[in-house]
Order: sequence, then C-alpha cells, then structure tokens
Amino acid sequence: MKIICIGRNYAEHAKELNNPVPAKPVVFMKPATALLINNKPFYFPEFTKDLHYELEIVLRIVKNGRHVQPEFAAGYYEEIGLGIDFTARDLQDQCKAKGHPWEIAKAFDNSAVLAPVFIDKSKLDTRNIRFELQKNGETVQSGDTGDLLFTFEDIIVYVSQFFKLQTGDLIYTGTPAGVGPVQIGDLLEGYIYLANGPEKLLHCNVK
Repeated sequence: MKIICIGRNYAEHAKELNNPVPAKPVVFMKPATALLINNKPFYFPEFTKDLHYELEIVLRIVKNGRHVQPEFAAGYYEEIGLGIDFTARDLQDQCKAKGHPWEIAKAFDNSAVLAPVFIDKSKLDTRNIRFELQKNGETVQSGDTGDLLFTFEDIIVYVSQFFKLQTGDLIYTGTPAGVGPVQIGDLLEGYIYLANGPEKLLHCNVK
C-alpha cells in the first residue's frame, strides 16, 4: 500500500506559502507507517515546534493500473474520504532552504491521518465537493474540489505514468488555503458537505 500525496493543488494554498503555482502535479510519498486511522489521537512529535494541519480529500484506489488513460481514470476510485497531512513546517523550511528532500517533515509516523469512513462517490459531485476543517470548533479551512488545479482523474493519469497503482493505495489530493499550526490539546474535525448538509468524518485529538 502506497500513500501518494499531491502538493500545491489549490492555487490559494500555493500562494499562502509563497510557492509558485505548478504546471504539473507536485507528487510526494508517505510510507504505510505514516497512517493514523480510526480517529486515534495524534501525539505531537518532539522534533518540531511548528506542526501544521492540512485537510485533504482522499481517494482509495480500487484496482491495479499503470499508464491509466483519461477516459478510464474515474474507474480507479469509488469512494471519497478525508485525511490530514501533518507537516513539520520548520523542518520543511530547513530542508527546502538546503535543497534537500523533505520526507522528514511530511512522512513521519502518524503524519497521514485518515478518517475511518469513506463516502460513495455516487452521492457527490466530485468536481464540486465542499469540505472543511474545524479546530476547537472554529472553521480554519474551507475548500471545494471545483478549485483543484488538477482533478482526481488528472492526478490518477499523471501518477500512474511513474508508479503502478494498486488496490488499496491512497491518494491525498491536496489542501486548500488556511493551513496553520496545532498545539497539544487541539481538536481537529473534518467535514464533507452532502446534499443534506455537513457530515463529520474525521476527528483528531492532538496529545
């Protein structure tokens, strides 16, 4: 199982971090040990003083495929989930300043929070999914997949050129603007909007 992540996939998020808006998907990976499932608490790592939340729509791949063609890409996922890509922003900035890879800032243990419930995509307009993150009851991120630079299908087509997609792989599709720091004691809650209103899929206590 691979965790494939897409960076800078919302223009406003790229701008808030003073990054250029990419012409192609920005891809990085997390190991399986990064997964934090079943709404278990997240323990603040000792190696960072600037930990940031990044809420993302997550796709779960349902069949194997390589060099997926655009007309078939939608068939590679059936459900939509939510996840948090935790980022040690101070470590990432240090790595970027030196031109080094930044896996230690993005791929550490439990850095990929995954909601336990996925929603069948037939219940959603995948091109216009509203989702949000609340921190301690206050909305801090609000996104809509209509603002994606690269759609779910674009991502699947692009990534499958380099990595064989396999059943069970996860794709974190990028975070909207509004990322920010978390502290011990914070409660993070993620919502997807359905036809009848928001549904909470994810909650994460920071310990």
